Amino acid sequence: MLTNPEHTVAISEANKNFSLVARRVDADGAVIVTRNNKPAYIVISYPAARESERASNEDVLAVARHYMADHRAAFEALAR
Repeated sequence: MLTNPEHTVAISEANKNFSLVARRVDADGAVIVTRNNKPAYIVISYPAARESERASNEDVLAVARHYMADHRAAFEALAR
């Protein structure tokens, strides 16, 4: 996903210059914030977060529909 070193910023730099982080998120879609040279956080835009949340809800609904179809007989028996 994010392997480009230009998409990373140290937490100390992010703390001093958050507008830099925001500009990079706007340009690149996401930024990895590192602590002790290790990835610690991902900063993404609010619209991207909402889209990710929506995709997750759609995935849950698809799994639920599949589960209901696989176990329809059991649910019908319980409904009696």
